[in-house]
Amino acid sequence: MSEKVTVIIPTYKRPRLLIRCLDALALQTINKDEFMVIVVSDGPDQPTKQAIGTWSGHQHLNVSYLQIEKGGPAAARNYGWKQAKTPLIAFTDDDCIPSPNWLAAFINAYSGEKYIAYTGQTKVPLPDKKTDFALNIAQLEKAEFITANCACTRAALQLVGGFDERFEMAWREDSDLNFKLIVHQIEIAQLIDALVIHPVRDVPWGISIKEQQKGRYDALLYKKYPDLYRKKIASSISRYYMMTLLLCLLIYSITQRHTNLTILSSLLLTLLFGQFIALRLRDRHKSFNQVTDMMITSLIIPFLSIYWRIYGAIKYRIVFL
Repeated sequence: MSEKVTVIIPTYKRPRLLIRCLDALALQTINKDEFMVIVVSDGPDQPTKQAIGTWSGHQHLNVSYLQIEKGGPAAARNYGWKQAKTPLIAFTDDDCIPSPNWLAAFINAYSGEKYIAYTGQTKVPLPDKKTDFALNIAQLEKAEFITANCACTRAALQLVGGFDERFEMAWREDSDLNFKLIVHQIEIAQLIDALVIHPVRDVPWGISIKEQQKGRYDALLYKKYPDLYRKKIASSISRYYMMTLLLCLLIYSITQRHTNLTILSSLLLTLLFGQFIALRLRDRHKSFNQVTDMMITSLIIPFLSIYWRIYGAIKYRIVFL
């Protein structure tokens, strides 16, 4: 029986999560001879390579392990699908759990079209104690097209040029592929039965600070597809700009010894910070760690977010506010 679909999984130093994903793929309802799995490590990762070797000794899936030099998940996916020989390429992530019928849904929907793509349904089980990170991940359920759960024909990927490897982090590279497919008028069919579970992984305290650097890739996506970006993604960060301007005004008033202006800008800045912290704490679990995380990171996020947007605008030479 010939292989019909290849699953591409980018990974890097998360062997426990990856093996959980592979366990789910071993439970697919289609015959194991109908698909293969290509795992691509984004850099040297001996623990993951060893874990796959041990796992493969107890399973009968066709799993290949490849490695690239550090380039991000977009580069890893490109390297993976270019090694595949099947007409259909499916993508998921190492922290995801494909349902048993996941690949069957893609194969059953595919009728030999040269150019077509599919987007599945993603569910994010939220913990009882909801954190800011968990609720952000839950937004994936509403996403139009994500690489945690999609499939494309190999011909479609070749036509659009695959993933743009300038997206070096797991951010907006899936939107970029989505927009490429739209521009090339390639049908994107939605398959409810192609279900992937995306659990919320454990993250360190203050993760939202690190996440801000992803904002530079919004500038790149906007440069490439300004109309689609405005239509499908654009969100207002006017609060961040107001807070940044007020901070500059506060610094100026202090250095110039304008007492009234210092008091006014201080009060307004305090009010905006209070509103921002309250907004981020809404519907979140209010443990000591969570509250302190929200309070401290809220003092940094607005300015860091603006910094990375300006960084992206300069790097990609685009007016992006």
